[in-house]
Amino acid sequence: MAKKTAKKSPAPKKAAKKKAKPSTSSAPTYPRHSSESALRIPKAILDQNAGKPSSDAQAAEFLNLKSAKGPFAVEISSGIKYGFLNRPSTGMLEVTELAKQILRPKSPSDVANGYQQAVLNAPTISDVYMHYRGENLPDRQFFDNALEDTFKIPRDKVSEFKDVFTQCLTVAKLSEQHDGRVRILHSAASDEEVSADGDQRIEKISKGAGVKSTDTCFVMMPFGDPIGKYYDSVYKPAIEKAGLIPMRADDEIFGAGKIMDQIWLGINNAKILVAELTGKNPNVFYELGLAHALQKPVVLISSNENDVPFDLRHIRVIYYDCSDPFWGQKLMAKVAENILSALKNPEEAMFEPLSQDVT
Repeated sequence: MAKKTAKKSPAPKKAAKKKAKPSTSSAPTYPRHSSESALRIPKAILDQNAGKPSSDAQAAEFLNLKSAKGPFAVEISSGIKYGFLNRPSTGMLEVTELAKQILRPKSPSDVANGYQQAVLNAPTISDVYMHYRGENLPDRQFFDNALEDTFKIPRDKVSEFKDVFTQCLTVAKLSEQHDGRVRILHSAASDEEVSADGDQRIEKISKGAGVKSTDTCFVMMPFGDPIGKYYDSVYKPAIEKAGLIPMRADDEIFGAGKIMDQIWLGINNAKILVAELTGKNPNVFYELGLAHALQKPVVLISSNENDVPFDLRHIRVIYYDCSDPFWGQKLMAKVAENILSALKNPEEAMFEPLSQDVT
């Protein structure tokens, strides 16, 4: 009798190798080096090659490095982003006039002005600087959130960015301490940029703000001079520049009636509000209370920090200096920008919501 041959069980299938998921953290767009550190390569080319174009390999040799790849390539990228290096042809590096201005200054202001221009040249760094110029930087938690959510900096790169950003502004003399907080200062270069490209900048910021032709902006401010005059000279044109209809409680559009009714109507109907805090006017603070109750975004403005209540300082505040001959023009541009920014990111301009437990 023939023996039955046992059927061989099929060999187990090999488990398919899982493909590694690509990293979700995108490459940073900002320079990975501070502006001061990014001058190392331009300085080496100036000192050792008389400023003539050099290959990447030559530039590495000037610094006693064996390779022009890896970290050195990142350093080259930083120099290009600040405007210190150019690529006249593939694989070649050329020192720019901006780098020469800083490294071989011909006047006392050349160095600071050069570093300030580098800040404006640098991707992302320039955006964050222009966003906060004339203001105090937010507290750490809020600043970190803004960097990640508004400026799309990966969370694992936020700390690095802040280090680079802080070093850049310090060497450019664009920041100073105010009562333990960092104030971001205006620069001549940034103001010229706003004047020259103001409409383009407003158009860029306005994307996503959702402004309609019927939207209003209510201004809370004292009526008396000198601050009362700022409405026609600064705030009204700034609001119109942002695409909204400016309103104040004494406007004829409200017609006859009680002033408090007009204020309530103006605040309640407004898409956003502007508050001039200089002088600690009690009526302005009353109106702020109404805005708080209605959870309206408010652009806060003051000529000094002492007039801003402590519990409002976590919100963005624009500070202006009347001793600056161009303060009105700077303030007008900044108010227009902050209105649009607040409409896109209302959490930056809103008070903490009222507790439901309050009785």
